[in-house]
Amino acid sequence: MIEETQAPSTPDPKLTVVDKLRMLLDITKKISRSLDLNEVLEQVMDTLGSLVPYDAAGIYLLDEDRTDSPYFHTEMLRGYELEDLVDPHLKVGEGIIGQVAATGKPIVENDVSKNPSYYLGRHRTNSEMVAPIISNEEVIGVLNLEKDQLNAYNEDDLQIILLLASQIATIVEKVKLHVHLIEKKRLQGQLEVARQVQLELLPERDPHITGFDIAAYNFSTEEVSGDYYDWVRIFEDQLGIVIADASGKGIPAALLMAFLRATLRAAAHVGYAPHISLTKANYLLWESIDSNQFVTAIYGTLDATHKTFAFANAGHNPPLLLKETDEAVFIERGGLPLGMFRETRFYEHFLQLESGQILVLYTDGITEAANEMGEEFEKERLVECVRMGKELSARELIDLIHQEVLTFTGEKGLDDDGTLFIIKAM
Repeated sequence: MIEETQAPSTPDPKLTVVDKLRMLLDITKKISRSLDLNEVLEQVMDTLGSLVPYDAAGIYLLDEDRTDSPYFHTEMLRGYELEDLVDPHLKVGEGIIGQVAATGKPIVENDVSKNPSYYLGRHRTNSEMVAPIISNEEVIGVLNLEKDQLNAYNEDDLQIILLLASQIATIVEKVKLHVHLIEKKRLQGQLEVARQVQLELLPERDPHITGFDIAAYNFSTEEVSGDYYDWVRIFEDQLGIVIADASGKGIPAALLMAFLRATLRAAAHVGYAPHISLTKANYLLWESIDSNQFVTAIYGTLDATHKTFAFANAGHNPPLLLKETDEAVFIERGGLPLGMFRETRFYEHFLQLESGQILVLYTDGITEAANEMGEEFEKERLVECVRMGKELSARELIDLIHQEVLTFTGEKGLDDDGTLFIIKAM
């Protein structure tokens, strides 16, 4: 907010430094009650002239959005006439104001014509005093006073202004903190709503199909996960199964998961083969998402009658197959992630699941979980977990793997969302 014509009040010449300090204390008490930055700065300007003489004054704060080449943002002005109200767009280091911001040291110039750095913003000005507004040892703005007379300011004036500037810094940071807390609460509310929506998208229970023991679970590191799993019954003896991992986290990743769920469920009900379903999902994602977003996924059909798993892999972690002999095989067959390129093709692969075999689908949050030394859990430890718990139920095996990952990472926990989908052939 900029005020153009309000004349500054004149300090009482009989006031001592002690009197001014008392007035400064009163000002501080008043401005500390408000969390409205404009209101605070107006109160400062309303009383500033009672402490130190000026004909024009301004409070400038650094533009936080321009950290690469910071400019001053004019926050409050007093004593300027209409022709003076031209925003100088000064950078840090330019002009007397810019020098104070760059060095953090105040400047008292009682004849601005002798200072080559002076920025001519007001033709009548002869004296200028600028104090830095410093918070946490960083300059966040400046307080500038100008006077028409030469030699208008002394050391006492500077000390008063420095004290006032320090109080302004405290209030500015207090207001910013309050704004950030409000924004944080708003975002937390949105995340909680999104989390509830996402939980509604996940299956309520594990699927039941003759000849198989199946369980899945998502271990989220944030309120909203970037991982996703689902199953849909196609026929009495067939299940559509998907596990996926969206780039990023939070709400954007969750929205991608919701989009993929709707697409693949529609494809399953139409009867598309897995590779055709992923091809269609890829095009829709490519058409709808940003270029830096993508989704890795495995989508397949489990046939209980023939004990086969027909699947397509879109850039996802290779499935782990543990045979009854304890031989572990990672099925390294897959294409590109979804949403990266328009004309991506996917291929269908067939896997015969014999009794005693365990198929593990997982996201990289499991295998890339790291301990405090930066060492990752990796696929080999996953294999050992599955071997160790091969006699357990699918649900118990998920619990075992999760516990082993947490033990490995210690207090650090998972760095990324982790999801497991386990299929045991009985």
